[in-house]
Amino acid sequence: MSGPSLKKPDAHSSIHEAALNEAKELRDIFQRCLEDGQKEKALQVAEVIIEHWETRTLKHAESEEEGLYKEMVMENPELKDLVVQLTRDHDIMRRIVQQMKELLQKQEVDGEFTTLMDGVIIVDLIHNEDEMNKLLHNSKH
Repeated sequence: MSGPSLKKPDAHSSIHEAALNEAKELRDIFQRCLEDGQKEKALQVAEVIIEHWETRTLKHAESEEEGLYKEMVMENPELKDLVVQLTRDHDIMRRIVQQMKELLQKQEVDGEFTTLMDGVIIVDLIHNEDEMNKLLHNSKH
Protein backbone atom coordinates (compact mmCIF):
# COMPACT_ATOMS: atom_id res chain seq x y z
CA MET A 1 0.00 0.00 0.00
CA SER A 2 1.33 3.43 -0.93
CA GLY A 3 1.49 6.41 1.37
CA PRO A 4 -1.52 8.72 1.15
CA SER A 5 0.47 11.64 -0.24
CA LEU A 6 1.49 9.61 -3.31
CA LYS A 7 -2.12 9.59 -4.51
CA LYS A 8 -2.67 13.32 -3.94
CA PRO A 9 -1.49 15.16 -7.07
CA ASP A 10 -0.47 18.37 -5.23
CA ALA A 11 1.49 16.57 -2.50
CA HIS A 12 3.05 14.15 -4.98
CA SER A 13 3.98 16.98 -7.31
CA SER A 14 5.74 18.84 -4.50
CA ILE A 15 7.81 15.73 -3.70
CA HIS A 16 8.93 15.64 -7.34
CA GLU A 17 9.52 19.38 -7.55
CA ALA A 18 11.67 19.53 -4.41
CA ALA A 19 13.89 16.63 -5.49
CA LEU A 20 14.26 18.00 -9.02
CA ASN A 21 15.12 21.51 -7.80
CA GLU A 22 17.79 20.03 -5.50
CA ALA A 23 19.18 18.01 -8.42
CA LYS A 24 19.40 21.14 -10.59
CA GLU A 25 21.14 23.09 -7.82
CA LEU A 26 23.67 20.29 -7.33
CA ARG A 27 24.25 20.18 -11.08
CA ASP A 28 25.02 23.91 -11.09
CA ILE A 29 27.42 23.58 -8.14
CA PHE A 30 29.17 20.68 -9.90
CA GLN A 31 29.45 22.65 -13.14
CA ARG A 32 30.98 25.64 -11.31
CA CYS A 33 33.56 23.33 -9.71
CA LEU A 34 34.55 22.05 -13.16
CA GLU A 35 34.72 25.55 -14.60
CA ASP A 36 36.88 26.69 -11.67
CA GLY A 37 39.21 23.70 -12.05
CA GLN A 38 38.33 22.35 -8.60
CA LYS A 39 38.50 18.63 -9.37
CA GLU A 40 38.57 17.46 -5.72
CA LYS A 41 35.51 19.52 -4.88
CA ALA A 42 33.82 18.30 -8.09
CA LEU A 43 34.43 14.70 -6.95
CA GLN A 44 32.83 15.46 -3.58
CA VAL A 45 29.83 17.13 -5.23
CA ALA A 46 29.51 14.18 -7.62
CA GLU A 47 29.23 11.88 -4.60
CA VAL A 48 26.47 14.07 -3.16
CA ILE A 49 24.69 14.11 -6.53
CA ILE A 50 24.66 10.32 -6.76
CA GLU A 51 23.51 10.01 -3.16
CA HIS A 52 20.76 12.53 -3.92
CA TRP A 53 19.45 10.57 -6.91
CA GLU A 54 19.61 7.27 -5.04
CA THR A 55 18.05 8.41 -1.77
CA ARG A 56 15.51 10.90 -3.08
CA THR A 57 14.33 10.20 -6.62
CA LEU A 58 15.12 6.50 -6.99
CA LYS A 59 13.91 5.62 -3.47
CA HIS A 60 10.68 7.49 -4.29
CA ALA A 61 10.48 5.58 -7.59
CA GLU A 62 10.80 2.30 -5.71
CA SER A 63 7.91 3.19 -3.40
CA GLU A 64 5.79 4.17 -6.41
CA GLU A 65 6.48 0.83 -8.09
CA GLU A 66 5.82 -1.21 -4.96
CA GLY A 67 2.63 0.59 -3.95
CA LEU A 68 1.10 3.38 -5.99
CA TYR A 69 1.49 1.85 -9.45
CA LYS A 70 0.10 -1.54 -8.42
CA GLU A 71 -2.85 0.12 -6.67
CA MET A 72 -3.60 2.37 -9.63
CA VAL A 73 -3.62 -0.58 -12.05
CA MET A 74 -5.86 -2.59 -9.69
CA GLU A 75 -8.29 0.34 -9.59
CA ASN A 76 -8.05 0.95 -13.34
CA PRO A 77 -6.52 -1.86 -15.48
CA GLU A 78 -6.41 0.51 -18.48
CA LEU A 79 -3.46 2.24 -16.79
CA LYS A 80 -1.23 -0.85 -17.14
CA ASP A 81 0.58 0.36 -20.29
CA LEU A 82 1.17 3.77 -18.74
CA VAL A 83 2.57 2.17 -15.58
CA VAL A 84 4.92 0.08 -17.73
CA GLN A 85 6.14 3.29 -19.39
CA LEU A 86 6.59 5.07 -16.06
CA THR A 87 8.49 2.08 -14.65
CA ARG A 88 10.71 2.14 -17.75
CA ASP A 89 11.50 5.79 -16.99
CA HIS A 90 12.65 4.70 -13.52
CA ASP A 91 14.82 2.00 -15.08
CA ILE A 92 16.43 4.53 -17.42
CA MET A 93 17.14 6.86 -14.49
CA ARG A 94 18.67 3.96 -12.53
CA ARG A 95 20.93 3.11 -15.49
CA ILE A 96 22.08 6.71 -15.90
CA VAL A 97 22.83 7.01 -12.18
CA GLN A 98 24.78 3.75 -12.39
CA GLN A 99 26.86 5.22 -15.24
CA MET A 100 27.49 8.29 -13.09
CA LYS A 101 28.67 6.03 -10.25
CA GLU A 102 31.06 4.24 -12.60
CA LEU A 103 32.57 7.54 -13.72
CA LEU A 104 32.95 8.60 -10.09
CA GLN A 105 34.67 5.31 -9.19
CA LYS A 106 37.18 5.99 -11.96
CA GLN A 107 37.37 9.61 -10.75
CA GLU A 108 36.33 10.75 -14.22
CA VAL A 109 33.97 13.54 -13.28
CA ASP A 110 34.01 15.80 -16.28
CA GLY A 111 31.75 16.89 -19.11
CA GLU A 112 30.42 13.36 -19.55
CA PHE A 113 29.23 13.36 -15.93
CA THR A 114 27.45 16.67 -16.59
CA THR A 115 25.83 15.22 -19.70
CA LEU A 116 24.56 12.23 -17.71
CA MET A 117 23.19 14.59 -15.05
CA ASP A 118 21.40 16.62 -17.69
CA GLY A 119 20.00 13.41 -19.15
CA VAL A 120 18.64 12.10 -15.86
CA ILE A 121 17.11 15.51 -15.11
CA ILE A 122 15.36 15.56 -18.50
CA VAL A 123 14.04 12.00 -18.10
CA ASP A 124 12.81 12.88 -14.61
CA LEU A 125 11.08 16.05 -15.86
CA ILE A 126 9.22 14.18 -18.60
CA HIS A 127 8.42 11.32 -16.22
CA ASN A 128 7.00 13.68 -13.61
CA GLU A 129 4.80 15.43 -16.19
CA ASP A 130 3.44 12.08 -17.42
CA GLU A 131 2.84 10.86 -13.89
CA MET A 132 0.96 14.01 -12.90
CA ASN A 133 -0.98 14.50 -16.13
CA LYS A 134 -1.73 10.91 -17.11
CA LEU A 135 -1.64 8.76 -13.97
CA LEU A 136 -2.66 10.91 -11.04
CA HIS A 137 -5.06 12.91 -13.20
CA ASN A 138 -7.00 9.62 -13.42
CA SER A 139 -6.89 9.06 -9.66
CA LYS A 140 -10.23 8.93 -7.88
CA HIS A 141 -8.65 10.24 -4.64
